Amino acid sequence: MNSIVQNILVFTTLAFALAFIVRKFIWRPKKASTKACGNDGCGCS
Repeated sequence: MNSIVQNILVFTTLAFALAFIVRKFIWRPKKASTKACGNDGCGCS
């Protein structure tokens, strides 16, 4: 019985980890933030 519960927990944790990685890096990667100093996006610093 313990082996079954342990396998369920391991596979659930693996599924959550893979879902996090896919969501974080593959599904919608963040756009690079621009460091603009005005409304026109000139990029001055």
